[in-house]
Amino acid sequence: MSDSTLTAKGQTTVPQAVRDAMHVQAGSRLTWNVMPDGTAIVRAKTKSVLDLAGMLKAPPGKKVRIEDMNPWR
Repeated sequence: MSDSTLTAKGQTTVPQAVRDAMHVQAGSRLTWNVMPDGTAIVRAKTKSVLDLAGMLKAPPGKKVRIEDMNPWR
């Protein structure tokens, strides 16, 4: 477990062991989520939604028209 201290300006240093485990470096974006019980979850925002483009391939031979995808037909 690693500890850090909160400064008067609300800043803290992420310990080196945590940075290494999260694969983050200077300039990395961190997303903070506070749960109802007060637990904080910090995630490294390492991917953009654009990085996901092309991950899924359409099954061969099956095509759906855009009009058929609309839920309000």
